[in-house]
Amino acid sequence: MVLSGLSGNELYCLDQIGWRPGNVVVGNSVYSLGLLRSIGSGLQTLSGGEIASITSIVSDGRHAALARVKKEAVNDNAGGITGVTSELRSISGFIEFLAIGSSIRRDEPDGQFFSTACSGQDLYCQVDSGYHPVQFVIGNVAYAMGVGRGVMSLFRSFAGGEVHEISQMYNHTRHLALQRLEAEAAAAGANSVVDIVTTIHTFGPGVREMLMVGTASHNPVLGKVARPVTSELTGDELWNLTRLGYAPLRLCLGTSVYALGFTGGVSAFFRSFMRGELDGVTRLIYEARENCLDHIRREADQIGADAVVGTKIYIYELGGGLVEVMAIGTAVKKVDGIATRSAQLIPQAITRDRDTFFDRSTLGLAETRSLQRNS
Repeated sequence: MVLSGLSGNELYCLDQIGWRPGNVVVGNSVYSLGLLRSIGSGLQTLSGGEIASITSIVSDGRHAALARVKKEAVNDNAGGITGVTSELRSISGFIEFLAIGSSIRRDEPDGQFFSTACSGQDLYCQVDSGYHPVQFVIGNVAYAMGVGRGVMSLFRSFAGGEVHEISQMYNHTRHLALQRLEAEAAAAGANSVVDIVTTIHTFGPGVREMLMVGTASHNPVLGKVARPVTSELTGDELWNLTRLGYAPLRLCLGTSVYALGFTGGVSAFFRSFMRGELDGVTRLIYEARENCLDHIRREADQIGADAVVGTKIYIYELGGGLVEVMAIGTAVKKVDGIATRSAQLIPQAITRDRDTFFDRSTLGLAETRSLQRNS
């Protein structure tokens, strides 16, 4: 009896490349939440930036859970794991690092075990595009703003505009997570990391974790590279670009932290009683977006990219009149020899599975009625 976490669409796609389902596999590692808080509480109030002790512990916990999920899959006679996730859960004063995936098997094993973050559909697209999975990889950074930077931002916030010290620190931490992801992939013998997903977690008072996960892969057309290629394109996006002759070069990141300004804050307060645009705030947030897009543009120019695709912009309120604007995109370039195996993508590879279980027991009455009206 097989107990698989794969959907019907995933099973069909994996069957096309010679894989059949195994069982759901789980690995975990539990730490004391108090230990983690005590390590970070004193350090987070100093200079800010990375809190290396927390980064190390969180990385160790995540990797311990991943090692156990791999062991469980090997014991299940699997040749690989797909859909791997790395999660954090708080349980009764403890923190659990949890890894879950679905094992898959070959009728004729080749002895090369792999793990991947992507779904069965995305794995089909990647393999058909020439990207063969090697290992699920992570890169993370635990960081805090720090008292020093907080004081600087307070004084800077009277005038408004970019707070360069915080922008530089945030840019550094985001690129550091990417560098660690690349280093883990290179150590596994991969020349690319595809299907990257970026998440920012709140990790205790004043501390956040920047987490990047992806699938370290090998594409023989790319050959030996000094730095693994990185991409956050979905499987079908990667397939379409490969079909057009493009290969990803690097995941590009740009961050700008802006203060809305004391004067802008006062004027915004009084203007809020009237209708109309808040010109000063509009200008500052527009400038922040343009600034982080320029970060990406310059980074792509430096590596000789033809274009940056899939660019997305996010905005976060940091408190104290500060906002962070972050842009992410994948730089791509035409590469000789890049091509897909198939002339067309099968429909099952672009079908996205829908959720069928919804827990509404914690919703309020008004929220429940709203959902009922919209369903």
